[in-house]
Amino acid sequence: MVDGSLCLYIGEIAITQEKLQNVPSAARQISKKFWIGISMGLVAVLVVTDQLLKALVDKHIALYEEKDFLKIGGKTLLELTHVRNRGAAWSIMEGNRAFLVALPVVFITAALVYLFAAKLTSRWEYVSVAMIIAGGIGNLIDRIRLKEVIDYIQLGFMDFPVFNLADICVVCGSILFCLLIIILDIKKKDKQTDKRQEQENA
Repeated sequence: MVDGSLCLYIGEIAITQEKLQNVPSAARQISKKFWIGISMGLVAVLVVTDQLLKALVDKHIALYEEKDFLKIGGKTLLELTHVRNRGAAWSIMEGNRAFLVALPVVFITAALVYLFAAKLTSRWEYVSVAMIIAGGIGNLIDRIRLKEVIDYIQLGFMDFPVFNLADICVVCGSILFCLLIIILDIKKKDKQTDKRQEQENA
């Protein structure tokens, strides 16, 4: 009887240990699902905001009209305007609509695959990828629906192409993603160096 109780007790300990070993993996899975959900929510918010801003510009600002938005000391730093762009930045590849539609589709697909399949190690990595996806979708909607992109933000202090919120998302998301990759690579190399030093000192 005692032997049977002891066996049962040992069995319960083994099951408990097995469950505890699975906790980190399950926790990571839940965390990944959570941040994917946050990322998709961020994509939706940014795309809707981008399209709403473009609709407001289309309704309230005439084509090529310019309105001061931010002035400091009599110097206009930021203007709101309304231009239509059939190309990319500086209107390059203007008229090449098929390529300008296919390219963002490829990048958006790659970003989505990366978001769902890769082992992302930072919440900011999720945010950066979400920004890239949102920016790509925002301008892609314009190219499919209007055959051109509505741009409305103009810098008053330098010669720079007129841009929009979707462009900001793509550029800022890409810069953030690259910085994170560099930082994570540095941390990884530091850990490898520390590990080698520990092995040499052992």
